[in-house]
Amino acid sequence: MDYLEKAARVLDIEIFELQRLRDRLGENFSRAVELIKETVDARGKVVVLGVGKSGHIGAKIAATLTSTGSPAVVLDSSNALHGDLGMVADGDVVLALSASGETEELLRILPAIARFQVRIIAFCGDLKSTLAQNAHVFLDVNIEQEACPLNLAPTSSTTVMLALGDALAMVLLKFHPAGLIGRSLLMRVHQIMRPREAMAIVSTNTSIRDVLKAMTNVRAGAAVVAGEDRQLLGIFTHGDFVRHFQSDSKIGERLVADLMTLNPVTVHKDKLAVEVLNLLERHRIDDLVVIDDDSVPVGIVDSQDLTRLKLL
Repeated sequence: MDYLEKAARVLDIEIFELQRLRDRLGENFSRAVELIKETVDARGKVVVLGVGKSGHIGAKIAATLTSTGSPAVVLDSSNALHGDLGMVADGDVVLALSASGETEELLRILPAIARFQVRIIAFCGDLKSTLAQNAHVFLDVNIEQEACPLNLAPTSSTTVMLALGDALAMVLLKFHPAGLIGRSLLMRVHQIMRPREAMAIVSTNTSIRDVLKAMTNVRAGAAVVAGEDRQLLGIFTHGDFVRHFQSDSKIGERLVADLMTLNPVTVHKDKLAVEVLNLLERHRIDDLVVIDDDSVPVGIVDSQDLTRLKLL
């Protein structure tokens, strides 16, 4: 059995399909770039939707778009109709991936998406498919052959989708070499966060009344709860106070340890600033704790600051 020969055959097939993709690039690709560019310029985002292997490729494309300055989120098709559809907003653009264009789980979501003022870009291999016919822009990812000897396992098809996603992200990056996207690419979290001295940091035995005072003193919407070793334990936000106050008018005397959110979402201080956008959107939060190599809180990112910094 010649392993190298078999491996070379796989690569040859995928290279052939990539060359076919390159030859098909045309006006629709340019239209897709313009749609995403307009969306990002208007402070919208890309919502990536796929199922199975296409879903995995979609997640990678979303990560590439976000890391290069085009905010993107992944919509889980299995949870979309059970609450996750709330991440879609008017003005967004939906990037839907399906080789056949007839994936049942994906098509089930289309009517719900149609309620929003969004535009759909389809990565699809069949112009006559349901997905293609319901898309504003159709990008052809058809292949002649999978690299799988049985022509079953997604190989060439996923490679073509991934490469097309990379092409979109890189062209969009070139459109904004020194603008908002370029700035986002260069900035790190520690450059946009509120530093430790501007944080409300309290211990577990602090009363909610005193926690609110600490938040007011630094004009923050959240307080970070830390232990004696400075390690992060939890977070308590103004939103938490409002929710608990509705059922407990004496909340001011309670200890923050009883009401704080354990294991809050964090981001490392050296991460790219655009990663903050992704985390805030994915977890639907307004405050993000920044940590160092020792997991010690060194800052906080308030979503309101992103607007001031023109990152949102």
